[in-house]
Amino acid sequence: ENEKSGNKATPAPTQSFTFIINEEEKCKGRTPFLVLLISTRAAELQHRRAIRQSWGSEAAVPGADVVRLFMLGLEAKGADGDLLLRESEQYHDIIQQDFLDTYNNLTLKTLMGMRWVASYCSGTRFAMKTDSDVFVNTMLLIEKLLRPLPPPTQNYFTGHLMKGHKPIRNKASKWHISEEEFPHNRYHPFCSGTGYIFSGDLAAKIVNASLMIKYIHLEDVYVGFCLNAMGVEIVSSPYSLFNIYKVQFSPCVYNKIITSHHMQPHEHIHYWEKLQEKKHTC
Repeated sequence: ENEKSGNKATPAPTQSFTFIINEEEKCKGRTPFLVLLISTRAAELQHRRAIRQSWGSEAAVPGADVVRLFMLGLEAKGADGDLLLRESEQYHDIIQQDFLDTYNNLTLKTLMGMRWVASYCSGTRFAMKTDSDVFVNTMLLIEKLLRPLPPPTQNYFTGHLMKGHKPIRNKASKWHISEEEFPHNRYHPFCSGTGYIFSGDLAAKIVNASLMIKYIHLEDVYVGFCLNAMGVEIVSSPYSLFNIYKVQFSPCVYNKIITSHHMQPHEHIHYWEKLQEKKHTC
């Protein structure tokens, strides 16, 4: 069994990464309701474009102050950094640190987002970590799930709850983890990295917990370890809300869900537009 102290050991050197692109002023003079932290790679230009003009628009939900940020690491040689800088200058919605942008560094990317919230936007009521191939119904998320919560909301964490999951030892698996990296036979509860929501106060708490907890590259599992170390219990949401697979589109279905996975850029735009039409009788 994975006891409480189970995964403490050599922590990741998370402190040693610095921002190459930052948005320190993003929350100056405002207290956002929600910060969207969207994990992306430099090449996913079309995904970012689509998200900006659909569910990730900062004006997507009338009356809710939303901040959108795309999170990136450094591409290995050959990528055009100037292109990203230009994009950043145009939209002011990119943060980037100097770790290599690889699958094994996804935990560093998430911790960068948490550190950004803790340092530059600690007043936000909520934050959401998601990926650029996930459709997020920000309207439903804010109006139905988050707005009804009584302020101040603290130690709140929800999403697609993963409970009782065992480490995958098969080397061919994308989610493989070695005995050395994690010797125990069961993970603490966590939420799928496709989309989880947390109250603003948890950003600093997770960053602090990460200083004590041995790095593993599965970012969603790792955040679960941090929550466990702090004694924060994940709030379970109906499984129909947070979908880790692609849900076949229909306005009546998408009206009632928060996330759907494996989106192409045009789907972000098309599905969002269809949801705005309000003509559908369900």
